Amino acid sequence: MNRNISVFPAVTLAALCCFSTISEAQNMDKNLALNAKQQGIVTIAAFTATGDLERLKPALHEGLDAGLTVNEIKEILVQLYAYTGFPRSLNALNAFMGVMEERGRKGIRDKAGEEARPFPATKSSMELGTEIQTRLAGKPVTGAIYTFAPAIDRFLKGHLFGDIFGRDNLDFQNRELATISALANMKGVDPQLQAHFAIGFNTGLTEAQMRGLITVFTVRVGEKEAENANDLLGKALSSRAKERSLK
Repeated sequence: MNRNISVFPAVTLAALCCFSTISEAQNMDKNLALNAKQQGIVTIAAFTATGDLERLKPALHEGLDAGLTVNEIKEILVQLYAYTGFPRSLNALNAFMGVMEERGRKGIRDKAGEEARPFPATKSSMELGTEIQTRLAGKPVTGAIYTFAPAIDRFLKGHLFGDIFGRDNLDFQNRELATISALANMKGVDPQLQAHFAIGFNTGLTEAQMRGLITVFTVRVGEKEAENANDLLGKALSSRAKERSLK
């Protein structure tokens, strides 16, 4: 009898915690500056970066249900190889194939979406990538590291920003949301994360959207990672304000 009585409060507490989590998530969705598709990009990119396939699979379902097209998700997963490595990207694509097969068996037909159009015939990948990198960074990108290792400069300009960011079936804002979310869930990449917060602003993403991304991290990814991202966002905002004051 006493055992049953002691179990009841524990069950009640668990139920209250469950309802609290659901309520928190619902309130988050109402208050975020990110729409449902963008929230899907955040979680898909975050779990791809760490290879957390168990959490990635439901995130893929949620992204599709929110309206992300099949080709948009493919593009995100392909782009992230440049930041997380081929193994993470390939594993995520395999997980996505499994999700698509599962949804197909249930009779769910998701929208395929647009394919990337051919690159301009008048520009090389290097030329296109240099233009895109300069636009996103807000100025030509130079530095000692690129003099020390010119190959990395060519790969960044010609491949990352030319071959990948030059594909037009995902816009720059959503590409940056994916990049920031992946970096925010990785260790040892704080300089790159802070830089991509700045690049995100240059694509037109707002501070409210950046803070919305961090809220998604707090609720759905990890509080520690959200706190670190919040600190780096603050540094990016301070640098941005300082640059504006000098103009």
